[in-house]
Parts: sequence; structure tokens; C-alpha cells
Amino acid sequence: MTGGGETATVRVALANRSYDIVIGDDLLANAGTYLAPLLTRPRVVIVSDETVAGLYLAPLRASLEANGIRNDAIIVPPGEGSKNFAQLQSLLDRLLDLRIERQDTILALGGGVVGDLAGFAAAILRRGVDFIQLPTTLLAQVDSSVGGKTAINAAQGKNLIGAFYQPRLVLADITALASLPERELRAGYGEVVKYGLIDDFSFFEWLEEHGGAVLSGDREALGHAVAVSCRAKAAIVARDERESGDRALLNLGHTFAHALEAEAGYDGRLLHGEAVAVGLSMAFDLSSRMELCSRQETERLRRHLVAMGLPTGVEQIGLPGLTPEVMLHHMRQDKKVTDGRLTFVLARGIGRAFVERDVAEDTVMAMLAAALTTHPAEQI
Repeated sequence: MTGGGETATVRVALANRSYDIVIGDDLLANAGTYLAPLLTRPRVVIVSDETVAGLYLAPLRASLEANGIRNDAIIVPPGEGSKNFAQLQSLLDRLLDLRIERQDTILALGGGVVGDLAGFAAAILRRGVDFIQLPTTLLAQVDSSVGGKTAINAAQGKNLIGAFYQPRLVLADITALASLPERELRAGYGEVVKYGLIDDFSFFEWLEEHGGAVLSGDREALGHAVAVSCRAKAAIVARDERESGDRALLNLGHTFAHALEAEAGYDGRLLHGEAVAVGLSMAFDLSSRMELCSRQETERLRRHLVAMGLPTGVEQIGLPGLTPEVMLHHMRQDKKVTDGRLTFVLARGIGRAFVERDVAEDTVMAMLAAALTTHPAEQI
């Protein structure tokens, strides 16, 4: 647990590519002291978006300069729309114009969009340049900044073009979360609760009691939630870096969530964590329909999501006209598809998720039909 100036360090154990996640207060203002020992050459390029740069770029640069680290900054537009080929090309061109060398380091300062975009650019620029994650959103701190997944979106779906490329360090500054709009903080919570659902029932119970404190911005509660989430993800990534087995568990709810995001066109009306919340409900609903877990556990999950102000049904997220057929079309672009068959992460209960590669399509379609025509309250 962090709070009161304490820090927590989580190690991502990947042999010679291992790195630390440092979680605590005021890390961006002191980033130079953490970065200096890791840099091959004291020169970095910061990639951020317009919103985050206005808040944290100046103190970050001051800390870098105080530690003798030369730096430049590149600012990209905020939002999921920046995860595309056009923005990737623009970013690569600007990095090359700055004559970034292999011995230099890219800093990703921002949320998941910046981390994914800058990380992918680092993976392919000069066949690999070091990068460091400085996540400023709850969602990025507990999920996208950890584990080395970098990507951009395609017209066919989310994160379909990318690379596994691990950062050298992750600094999760809990202080930065105070600047998040309430909606963004709630969206990040959608990824936090996922870890309780996968294999940590006691964490889900803790969230039932303390979720309100997390969303009210309590620094100790936030620090604990981030640390537990990062430890859970680090353990899974250490076992299965490239998602050939256990790592697929981290996609609980995401097959549905990514389909919803694709239908929304990444236009900002649906945040990733909101889509994940609906996807978690769908995954548990499908599990209940397959008699893998009890309806009571699905109800318990939904009640908690509702209490935290998150959507649990499609009609709450503004996608009129979405049909089961369209939803299934999007889902077929899921990265876990094998031999044309969908892979689902299902649950035998809260804290007991597993990967299932043999789900009858008619069962899925029946669940989707009900989900797209029934208010969640009517399903409980």
C-alpha cells in the first residue's frame, strides 16, 4: 500500500528485459532521479498529448534538466483517434527530425493512447529504441503501461497493428490521478475490478468496501488499488509475455469491449474502461448462461459496477442499431481468434476466470440478442 509519501515497487520479471513499476506520489516531479541511472545516454524525447503536457510537461522537464538529461518534446492530439497510421507516421517523422539515436530514450507521458503510440514508435524506430512509461491515468497505470503491449488501431478493430516491446521502467505517479475528470477515473476502475474477477476474490471484496474511496481520489486507496493491480499483471506477464496462454486472462471482458469500441468508431463517446465494464458483464452473463457460474455472482458483479457508476448494458453507452450480427462481426477480429474460432475468457465465479476455446456460436448469439434488447436490471 502506498500513501503518505511512501512508494511501492513491483518487479516485472522477464530475464534480461526485467523492469520495475514504481508507484507513489510526486514521481513525475522527481522523474530525473529515477531515469538517470537507466539511460544509456542522457538524452530523451518526451511524447505527450495536449492535455497532459499542459499539466505535467514543465515539472517533468525541470526534473530531467536538474539531473543533466537533455530533452525534447513532441505533442500529439489527445484521444483514441491518435492511435492510427497517420499519427504514427507523423510521430516517427518528428522523432527522426530530432535525430534520435538508438542510445536515446523515448518517454511516454500520458494515458494509454500515448503509451501505446509512443511505445510502438519506439519498437520500430531504428529497429528499437528504449522507452519508459510515465502513465497519468488510472487505466494506464493498472493496465496499458505494464506488460509491453504497444499498438495502433485499424479500421477493422482495436490494437490490431503493434508489437510486444517492454519499457525500461514504469513510474505510476498517484498524484497525477488527482487531475483526472471523474469519468476518466471511473473508466480506469473498469480495469481495476478486472483483477479481482480473474483470480483474486479477496481484492474484489476489498473493492466492494473501498471502491468508493478509490473513486473519490483517496491517495492511500488509489495507491493500494494500483499496486495490487500491477502485481497481478506483472505475475501473469512474467509467466506468459506474448499471450500464448495465461496472459489471455487479462482480456476478461475485452472481446466484447473491443467490439463495442469498434462499433463506436473510437470517436470519444465510449471510453475503453466503460466498454470493459459492459464487456465484464457480458462475459459473466455468458458464463451464467453456460452454467459455469451462478446467476448470483453475475448479479453481484453488476451491482458493484452500478454502484461505481459504470455502465453494464449496451443501451447505456449510445450505440443504437447495434445487432448481434454486427457485434459478432467485430468480435471475429479479436486477436485471440484461432482457426476462425473465437476464444473467450469466462468465469466459474468471481476470482475464477479461465480461457475457453470451445463456445457454441448459437450460445453467444443468444446472449448477445438478450444483451442488446434487455435492460441489465431486467437480467438480474
